Formats: sequence, structure tokens, C-alpha cells
Amino acid sequence: MSYAVIQTGGKQYKVRSGEILKIEKLANSKSDSKIEFKEILAYGDDKIIEVGAPTVQGAKVEANIIKNSKNRTVLIFKKRRRQNSRRKNGHRQQYSMIKINKIFSKDGKVLSEAEKITKPSKKKEEPKKEASK
Repeated sequence: MSYAVIQTGGKQYKVRSGEILKIEKLANSKSDSKIEFKEILAYGDDKIIEVGAPTVQGAKVEANIIKNSKNRTVLIFKKRRRQNSRRKNGHRQQYSMIKINKIFSKDGKVLSEAEKITKPSKKKEEPKKEASK
């Protein structure tokens, strides 16, 4: 199974095709849109690995944005003892949830592709009629 190491939002992620990730919110991104990550630090599979210096030129990863949202609230509470001084604050970090579709090598060849999920179609079943003699 092939993988890639991408860099986005100041962090590095090891991704595989079909994987769903929470990353730092991408600027000017809308849900259900395609994005490409061009900062690929390394890619490979079980047998070979290609490492960049610092990035692999020409390699890319395609993904779909599932949604943009905010994480749960993180509470910040500061208290100074015996001085009747306290401060309560909260923070909700924004994130983008993405699904990795394809991983391309430096020569443009598709290394791995996510399986497309197809919903089974609902067929109406006709009631069976019994043959009477």
C-alpha cells in the first residue's frame, strides 16, 4: 500500500489513499471542492521510497474537502492564588476535514487511488404470485 508524507498548516502528515484527515483550515476553501498538495516530502510503498530534498518536485496528492468546521472548545483558566484574580477564556480551532483521493509520483504516474463508494440502488421488488392449479 503506497503512502505519501505531505506538509500543510505547518505540520506533516503520512497519508494513504482513501484516508480521512483533520488538518488546519485551508484558506479560501469550500466544502465538496478538490485540492492538490504539492509539498510532498516523501512517497513510496512497502518496497521503495522516494525522499525529497526538501520536497519531491512533480509529486502531488489530490484530495476532496468534506467539510470546514471548528473543534471542541478548549478552556483556558488562569488563577492567581490569594489575590482574587482569575481569568477564564475559551478557544475553538478551525479545521478542514479532507479525504485523500490519489497519490501521484514525480513523473505523473498514479501510485494509488481511493476506491469509489457506490450506493446500492433501491429496486422495487414485485410480490411473487403463486401459481394456482
